[in-house]
Formats: sequence, structure tokens, C-alpha cells
Amino acid sequence: MPDGVPEPIERAFARVRQDLEIRDGFPDDVRREAERVAAERVAVAGPGRVDRTDVGFVTIDPPGSRDLDQAVHAERAGDGYRLRYAIADVGFWIDRGGAVEQEAWRRGVTYYAPDHRAPLYPEVLSQGAASLLPEGTRPAVLFDLTLDARAEVTSWTVERALVRSRAQLTYAQLLEHAVQGSTSSLAGAPWAETLTLLAEIGPKRLEREAERGGVSLPVRDQHVQRSAATTLGYELAYEAPNAAEAWNAQVSLLTGHVAALRMMDARVGLLRTMPPFGEQDVAKFRRIARTLGFAWPAGRSYADFMHGLQPHHPRIEVLVRQARRVMRGADYVAFDGELPAQPLHGALAFVYAHVTAPLRRLADRYVLDLLVTLSAGARPAEAEVATLRALVPVMDAAERRTSALERQVVDLAEAWTLRDRVGEVLRATAIDVRGRDVEVQVEQPPLRATLTVGDGAVPALGEALDVRLAAVDVEGGHVRLEAVG
Repeated sequence: MPDGVPEPIERAFARVRQDLEIRDGFPDDVRREAERVAAERVAVAGPGRVDRTDVGFVTIDPPGSRDLDQAVHAERAGDGYRLRYAIADVGFWIDRGGAVEQEAWRRGVTYYAPDHRAPLYPEVLSQGAASLLPEGTRPAVLFDLTLDARAEVTSWTVERALVRSRAQLTYAQLLEHAVQGSTSSLAGAPWAETLTLLAEIGPKRLEREAERGGVSLPVRDQHVQRSAATTLGYELAYEAPNAAEAWNAQVSLLTGHVAALRMMDARVGLLRTMPPFGEQDVAKFRRIARTLGFAWPAGRSYADFMHGLQPHHPRIEVLVRQARRVMRGADYVAFDGELPAQPLHGALAFVYAHVTAPLRRLADRYVLDLLVTLSAGARPAEAEVATLRALVPVMDAAERRTSALERQVVDLAEAWTLRDRVGEVLRATAIDVRGRDVEVQVEQPPLRATLTVGDGAVPALGEALDVRLAAVDVEGGHVRLEAVG
């Protein structure tokens, strides 16, 4: 363990992973197969794989990332754009029926904790040979999209390709370049135009999202980060949405959308769906928003209202917490022949498929393989269709496990941070009220918890209140708050 990092909390993190049956390390046969493939296989241009190494792709990810799934390149095309999105071709590296593939099916996704990551594939592939790291030639599945001036897709193709990333960038660098323009530190780079155009395409795609009734919530997620500046070794923080990250996400969502359209046209595939918003849910949410002091004129749609929110509004967290209730859970739906009765992703307000994270999410690799097959004018074999169906329960289970891991890690970090502060009174805001159960948000330390109000008055949504830290169970990751007065 690193110096200065407290062992008790890491033992607790490890216990959570064990309880959730998250696999740690790789069996010898899996590791050997991955090492052999990484050392021996060399992707070359030829039939079925075009050479696109002349395109100046860049990757944009959080700092320190090594499992780079996507690389992007943008250029002007008349009054519109040409957008090329290269996705790591996992199918080149992972043999069907091999030890690496079988182990990946036991995992489903990459699991992230603040002290440890349990990757979907061995690091020699996911952070090495298969990753779209800069200056190395890599096999990819390439989406080549033509967009009009409104950033709507007018045509697109998909093909297997060889690509080479020129730079590994962060969202902060993209935002810096967008704000500073010709004076940014990246302005002279040969790939700087891609960043400039992403800052045009991203906001336009957000406008199109609002027009069709889709919503991307401006959520500040609570997360745990390693910190060398604290004796705790870990600290809690609220992660604020980043405009550049939202632009990048819109490119990913657009890629998933055209992938879904292709599968819908072929009447075979694997979609990510969510029921559309219910009218009664939206009407209730409108009443809540007005109660909280948000202006919502009659006739303005839910999507227009949400896209017009100011991220720094003092009650934005309370509103977003309520907005999550409008959204229903997402599901994977496999189909062949007959289209799904409800194919839409309600939050995005269009059909959508997961394709852009094959190094970290099992299903994406198989959808990419299917898209290449369909683009060649062929149909998938029955075994391929059966694989899509089999992915549904595997991915559902992996997502449940991911959610449980994230919540329990935050719970443990909260308890560890507050272990010596029992009895203190903290200022909080009521962000959800159900009967006498009130979920509150404390800014410092970053904490969200539910308390039960006794015989006193129940606070209103958005109301500030004082809460006392009544008890802390570090081992169990539990914090108990009491309302003061």
C-alpha cells in the first residue's frame, strides 16, 4: 500500500469487492493468453481493414486514463462537419471461446474503486495493445459521419481500420482550448481544429437533444478520490459537470444512436432502452420545480426547461434529485426479426446502443462486430444472435454490481471521514422528502444521508436545516444523522 494511506479503509474497500464477488486478478491461463496475443498479433491494412493512419486522431479522457476506447477527429465539410470516431477493435484481440473471453463474461464490466480497479480484460490488452494510446498504430472500428450545419447526421459509414492517435488529452484541455482559442497552449497543434470543432458540435448536439425532448442531467456525483494532501489518504468530493465532458459525451451518444439505427434497419441487434417520461411524473415535477422557485412558464416542455437550467443555481441539486424520479431504469433489449415494442431510450429521446466502451463494457464489442457484419451487407449467424440475447442478463447483473460498489465505497468513505466528529452539528439542505424520511446534502464534508424526522415539522424541499452527527459505524459504512430542533 502507498505510504500514508490508512489500511482500515482499504481493507473495508476490499471486503466490499469480495462481498459483491468482484473478481480480482486473472487466472494464469487468461494472463498467458492475453500476453501471447499482445506480443504476437499485428494489425495490418488489407481486405476488411482500411488504413486511416493519416487521420490526426486524438483521445480525450480523464487524467491518467490508460484504457482508451475512443479517438476522435473533426474537420469542416462545407457548412457542416466530418466527424470520425475510432473505437478500439476488441474483436481483433479476443478470440471467441478463448480463456480471455470466458473470463470477461464472468466480469461484464471494469469495476472502479478508489484504491483498485478490476478490469474487464488483462491490462496488457486493456491498457496496452488494444488501447488507443498515442503514437501507436491500433486496430479500430471507425465511424465516419457527415453532419450538416446543425450537427445532424446526413450520412455515415462504419469499417474496420488502422488508426494512430496523435495526443492523449483531457477534458480540461479541451475546455481550455475552447475558451482561449488562438491563445491557448494547444492552438499550434496540427490537431487543434478537432478541439475547436468539438466545441461547436457539442453545444449543437445539446440543442438537438433539447429539440427532440432528451435530457442530460447536470448531476454533481459524489465520489471518493485518493489525496496525497490529506492524512486520510482518501477524501470525498462532489464532481461538478464539465462542459467539455458533455460535448465529448454528445459525440459518443451520436455514435450509439447511428449504431442503433443501423440495427433497427436490419431488425437485429442489442439496444439500450428506457421508458419515455410519463405525463403525470412530469406534471408532478413541474409543481416541485415551481415550489423550489424555478420559473417554468406554461407550454414550456420538460426538455426545454431542463436545458435552460443554470448549473450554479442554489437549489439545482434539489431539483436534479427530483428529476431523477422522472427517469425510469435503463435496460438492454436484444431482438431479431421483430423490433422491440418500446425501442427508445426515454432520457435521450432516440434509439440508442452501447458501442463506445468495448475495453470497459462487455456488450460493446459484440455490437461493434455486428455493425461491421451489417455494413458489409451480411446477416449475423444464429450463434451471434444467441450471443446478443445471452448478454442481457450478464450486463444487467454487472450494472447492479457496479451501482452497489459505488454506493458502498462512498458510504465507507463518509464513515471514515466522520469517525472523529460524532456530536458535531452540520448545515444541510433537504434534497428529497418522503413522509418523515428526509434525504439531506451536507456541503462540507461532502455527505448525503437520510434521516427520519420525529414529531417535529418536516422540512420542505430545498430548506436548510441543522443536523447532528449522532453515530458512525466505520466497519459497516453507516452514518446516522439527527435533525436539530
